Amino acid sequence: MSVGESATRRIELTLHRPWFALYAGVKPTLIIEGRGQPVQWGIGTWQVPSDRTAVLGVFLFNRLWRFGEAEFALEPDDTASLAYQAPALPFRRGRIRLKGAPGH
Repeated sequence: MSVGESATRRIELTLHRPWFALYAGVKPTLIIEGRGQPVQWGIGTWQVPSDRTAVLGVFLFNRLWRFGEAEFALEPDDTASLAYQAPALPFRRGRIRLKGAPGH
């Protein structure tokens, strides 16, 4: 590694939307370390630092307001598989959990 580079690892994030939601055509935005990027529903992989805590966030935007926000601080020793659950209502928060954690 050159100076300024940090070790990285790949994580898997599954983005779930409810089968019934009071909004349509909304796609999630993923934020890793403060950088946002539009993403698709389903399973995706992303690169995060492996030697320090990485903060991941997800939100939904329907042209009027943001909703479904959730944030997770992924520690270096956490499993590399997470899941985001979007809310059914466009004014509620979402959830991000480690896959296999209680309640998932």
